Amino acid sequence: MNEEKALEIINLLEKEYPNAKCELNYNTPFQLLVATVLSAQTTDKKVNSVTENLFIEYPDLDSFLTLSREDLEEKIKSIGLYRSKSKNIMNMCIALKEKFNGKVPSEFDKLVTLSGVGRKTANVVISNAFNQPAIAVDTHVFRVSNRIGLAQADDVLKTELQLQKAIPKEYWSLAHHLLIWHGRRICKARKPNCPNCTIKYECKYYIKLKAYKP
Repeated sequence: MNEEKALEIINLLEKEYPNAKCELNYNTPFQLLVATVLSAQTTDKKVNSVTENLFIEYPDLDSFLTLSREDLEEKIKSIGLYRSKSKNIMNMCIALKEKFNGKVPSEFDKLVTLSGVGRKTANVVISNAFNQPAIAVDTHVFRVSNRIGLAQADDVLKTELQLQKAIPKEYWSLAHHLLIWHGRRICKARKPNCPNCTIKYECKYYIKLKAYKP
């Protein structure tokens, strides 16, 4: 998809979702990093319900370092994959203290060296905590961008690279949030609400679907 068409879609989505933003609750880069690690294969709503009290009791890196892995498991056990996430978060905290002077790095290449931090998590953090252009490809961004034709890829890395090429850099972070909001509210995995979609006439999925209907 060319840049002009990509911007047209972004503008339509921005009118539909003028308040689109990260839906994880956090106050600091460290809290966002923890919340994003917790959010893998789990809804933001579930993560927020857990971190509401967790971040009151343990608001920063030093307080997290007082926790044992078993303590953290107990506090986040309502979240999927809580054992592996507890292990990754505790190892991540140790690395932040020992390698990064207790601060969350703002560089992508440094973030992805941390336990439990992949491309998606690193992009979420640099975009939202450090205000750098980034496109984090989660399940919603992957699904929506490939359905509507912003990307045409079979994995998240190719999707991210194609979105970076199609969308001007200054719009990357905005596009990321808009695609997530659209995926959660309209363009759902099993039953997309195509009749109420603001970009259906720009969407390859809808156009193909309409063509096959009698």
